[in-house]
Amino acid sequence: MSKVQAMVVACATTLFVTTSAIAADQILSGAIASASGQKLEGVTVSAKLEGSTITTSVYTDNAGVYVFPPLPAGSYRVWAQALGFELNKGTVDLGTARRQNFMLQEIADVERRFRQLPGEMMVAALPETTPQDAHMKKIFMNNCTACHSTSYALQFRFDEAGWNKIIALMKMVPNNGVYPGPNAKPNQIMDRNQKQLAAYLARARGPGESSMKVASRPRPTGEAARAVWTLYDLPLNPDAGIGTKYNPNDGTDWSLGTTSKLGQMPHDGGLGLDGTIYFTLNNPNRSGTIGKVDPKTGAVKYIKADAANGRAAGAHGLTRDASGNFWFDVNPGRRALGKLDVATDTITIYQTPGDMSPLGGAVTMDVDGKGKIWASTPSGAVRFDPVTEKFTEFKSLIPTKAAKGSGATYGAAGDRDGNGWWAQMAMDTIVKGDVASGKAIEIKLPPVKLAHMSGDDRAFYDTVSDLSFNTPVPWSQGPRRMGTDKNANVLWVGNSWGATFARIDTKTMETRIIPFPDPTMQPYHIVVDNKHNVWGNLWTSDRIVKLDPATNRWTMFDLPVRGTEIRHIALLEQGDKLTVVMPVYRTNQMGVMTVRSESELAALKAKAQ
Repeated sequence: MSKVQAMVVACATTLFVTTSAIAADQILSGAIASASGQKLEGVTVSAKLEGSTITTSVYTDNAGVYVFPPLPAGSYRVWAQALGFELNKGTVDLGTARRQNFMLQEIADVERRFRQLPGEMMVAALPETTPQDAHMKKIFMNNCTACHSTSYALQFRFDEAGWNKIIALMKMVPNNGVYPGPNAKPNQIMDRNQKQLAAYLARARGPGESSMKVASRPRPTGEAARAVWTLYDLPLNPDAGIGTKYNPNDGTDWSLGTTSKLGQMPHDGGLGLDGTIYFTLNNPNRSGTIGKVDPKTGAVKYIKADAANGRAAGAHGLTRDASGNFWFDVNPGRRALGKLDVATDTITIYQTPGDMSPLGGAVTMDVDGKGKIWASTPSGAVRFDPVTEKFTEFKSLIPTKAAKGSGATYGAAGDRDGNGWWAQMAMDTIVKGDVASGKAIEIKLPPVKLAHMSGDDRAFYDTVSDLSFNTPVPWSQGPRRMGTDKNANVLWVGNSWGATFARIDTKTMETRIIPFPDPTMQPYHIVVDNKHNVWGNLWTSDRIVKLDPATNRWTMFDLPVRGTEIRHIALLEQGDKLTVVMPVYRTNQMGVMTVRSESELAALKAKAQ
């Protein structure tokens, strides 16, 4: 190639790169107002490139103005919505336009307004002015969420006979959502309260006038309004190829309500050090144990470990180590520990010795401060040393089959000193696996304080013998999935039924219960960032929460879709940049959230103008 030819190629390449960069550097902005002209703060605005599986969402500021991060050029579907308002949508070609304003019209139909609500607001609206109503509200919140979030049930209306039939079925269904047949033993708590609960729900969500009083919820402001969400659609069925249909109700139109479960939803998720998104596949399929998503294109790839039945081995929990590789539970026949080497996409499986418990149940895991992997087993937890490839087992003091029900583990974490922690959710018990002594140390959480309960009811609940993950008594805290502060001696536990955090000093075992701002908020999984902030997902609220323990300040971040039922949350911290990732379980997506600083947002607004 001559020098002239080389210069032409170099110039052409430079021109192509420059043109592409300009084409990709398009900033979409606009303003949102009500029909009366009021500027609306905290409105969710979403944009999706035609033909893409990636949706980006932002929020309006106190002047009703929104601005997206730079988006690739092309034709976009853009829509805006807020609780109580109709969705408004438009189309923008970023090659010719950069601005899209919206006017939002209030929803006149009461039922359509109600179906927009997240489950937390629906439950908050249930009546509790009498002791009996308060009792039924607690039974619904605790025991009608084994297979679904509260919004899925309450979005429908049935008369008392209809609710009776639903409860008659659901009291037979365990927390896996699979009907075992008519000869199964009913849930004792649901069986006792079936008649009263059906009457209570018929008054609230029956054909007549509703007893519910829906309160408004503030829209995102401040830090929460600076959030940017990127949602990646996942195919419903990995066995049918990438071109498979996606969920027809993907949560983006809130007035459609909460979707039913479809396809192979992601369970746990995480971000690789290069930004690649990973998730576990917990439902039976032939194609994948771990899924990965290209963050730029949205393309999905599946990585498979073989199971004994010829299918892909299923996985549930997921955690990333310091090298950027992922650890997870895997079930090739006997549930084991798996490692994904992200450089080669290869899976290595480590089985516990025959005299130890396999991994089991709803497996969760964490990397402790010494680089060891902790994973839950039915009877406690195991610690795995990646260097020596040796397991150490720790067992709970309460047996798996306890007198009051299940003593199985749900939730595991490792602290900065190399100790392990896990929860026995049905027993309201936290256990420490003390590495120095090799012993298990037990902490019993205090019960939820209830204002009203009859002596007969309390006596009955004291006799219940089938407690499990999702059949709690009314005073259960329900510790689920936990996280430790790797820069402090603190364990944080999300108590799903108590609407509380448990803060436990990992040295002294001192335990403090911290209530959430609203008693209907139900935390699921907890992680802690390098600045000691506590992050948790509220699985019935379509929200995640951040608590700054130093100031006791709560920040609520709204998800841009409805009916999410999120069960896992993970962080990636690189310098000053923090990225939150989670599987958006019920709507079959992976979600990634970042928060722009005030200066970053101001710079984007200036550029947009």
